[in-house]
Amino acid sequence: MKAEKKLRVCEKGHEYNKSSDCQSCPTCNKENKPQSGFLSKLSSPARNALVHEGIDTFHKLSQYTQKEILKLHGIGPASIPIMKNHLEKEGLSFKK
Repeated sequence: MKAEKKLRVCEKGHEYNKSSDCQSCPTCNKENKPQSGFLSKLSSPARNALVHEGIDTFHKLSQYTQKEILKLHGIGPASIPIMKNHLEKEGLSFKK
């Protein structure tokens, strides 16, 4: 059974429907999406999870293990190869 979607309004006045408690506004996410860098390659939930944790550079990302990153709300297994690929291009990797 699908959860019932509820109408929500963000701080900027955008209306959207969500079935979860997540307060992430889809319109704001599109407006705030970076144009370059590894964060631009990730889904909005994954990007928001990293930014919320203060992980906004390759160096900061490399200080975490894959397991730690996967524990963040919004990060799914599909995000790991993207992050790993970008870390490798910078000569970095996830913490072991």
